[in-house]
Amino acid sequence: MEEAGQILKLQYLCFQSQAALYRDYSLPPLTQTLRELLREYDHKEILAARLGGEIVGSVRAEMEAGVCSIQRLIVHPKLQGTGLGSRLMREIEAGFPGADSFGLCTGHKSGPSLRLYRGLGYEAYREEAESPSVTLIHMRKPNLGE
Repeated sequence: MEEAGQILKLQYLCFQSQAALYRDYSLPPLTQTLRELLREYDHKEILAARLGGEIVGSVRAEMEAGVCSIQRLIVHPKLQGTGLGSRLMREIEAGFPGADSFGLCTGHKSGPSLRLYRGLGYEAYREEAESPSVTLIHMRKPNLGE
């Protein structure tokens, strides 16, 4: 429960910049409750990166129909650009060796995230209006067992 609380606090901090970018403070990561996050532990793999005793990054994933769906990659703002996000992505992917492919989505204005995912081999394949201000870019890549 303590880990989930720390992850949720970091999630709120990390998504403030996205909310400002999209002028939308009702983004799902900002409205998620601790109870909802705790329920995710029942069916998702949740990784947390720590610096000392503090959680400074996290990512979640679940498998459905051969696709590992990766969600909510977060890195403390002071540590963004250090490679921690890439490391978390590689670790979560490695936890699903039986996946045929990996999928994720991010907002259309989220340049750093789009660059990160493209650099990791993800390609955009679909756009979806999430709200009047947010278009989600769905991305995927095959599992090459690297």
